[in-house]
Amino acid sequence: MEGGNHSVVSEFVLLGLTCSWEIQLILLVFSSVLYVASMTGNILIMFSVTTDPHLHTPMYFLLASLSFIDLGVCSVCGPKMIYDLFRKRKVISFRGCIAQIFFIHFLGVTEIMLLIAMAFDRYVAICKPLHYLTIMSPRMCILFMAAAWAFGISHSLFQLALIVNLPFCGPNILDSFYCDLPRLLRLACTDTYRLQFIVIANNGLICVVSFFALVIGYIFILVTVWKHSSGGSSKALSTLSAHITVVLLFFGPIMFIYTWPHPNSQMDKFLALSDAVLTPFLNPVIYTFRNKEMKAAIKRSFRQLVIVRKIS
Repeated sequence: MEGGNHSVVSEFVLLGLTCSWEIQLILLVFSSVLYVASMTGNILIMFSVTTDPHLHTPMYFLLASLSFIDLGVCSVCGPKMIYDLFRKRKVISFRGCIAQIFFIHFLGVTEIMLLIAMAFDRYVAICKPLHYLTIMSPRMCILFMAAAWAFGISHSLFQLALIVNLPFCGPNILDSFYCDLPRLLRLACTDTYRLQFIVIANNGLICVVSFFALVIGYIFILVTVWKHSSGGSSKALSTLSAHITVVLLFFGPIMFIYTWPHPNSQMDKFLALSDAVLTPFLNPVIYTFRNKEMKAAIKRSFRQLVIVRKIS
């Protein structure tokens, strides 16, 4: 074996979430409903922010960007996982596995960067309100987006560089419902202990540093809100609580997976399922029901759609 081009393995067998047919049926219904709801909710947020002039602000631009990323997050693993719940033999091609790993890490890191950008936006809005429009200009928003995408792509390419030339000659069984990079490394026909350490250290460091940076930032913002209590403080607290909830939901599972990995545990599978299907569904729900402007914009969007349908 001299590299990935000489790998014997052309596909990987996925063991899925469980062997129980009854549980698979429950997961099929649960995942299908959440996937459709996630797609609908995130598309609705993007449509509302795009068409409603009241939402043409930096905060909602970043929210629409997050919804766009969440569309990708729930589509990378969701449809195949739902399809595999119908089948006894669950397989994924070698190239499909590599592509899945790329998009999982690309979208995951891009979402982390967007959450940091959204926290910075709230910091400027609450702590430096007089300079908000100057600092959070359209150019700054575009720079945030470009930096998030660039960092996501570079991180994913680094992950692929670790595995693309590894020989895979068997076994080809992955105890998961998607191509998990740490598990895939253990199937290589060579010693990958150092590579596994690099992957865990790299991903774990990004998750931990980003999470604690966000926590410290939001604590600072909350202290500022309490010190300067005013008529708008309740609105600020409502917005911040939504942001903090999303951060906790997103980082909880991935921090467990990459900082405390359990290769033989079923827990990491269901935590990965949460990040793949549940979090993209909860994000639009949290931001919509905790935000009066967003609820009003969605109502206006529905009215526009009804009017267009009647005219047509």
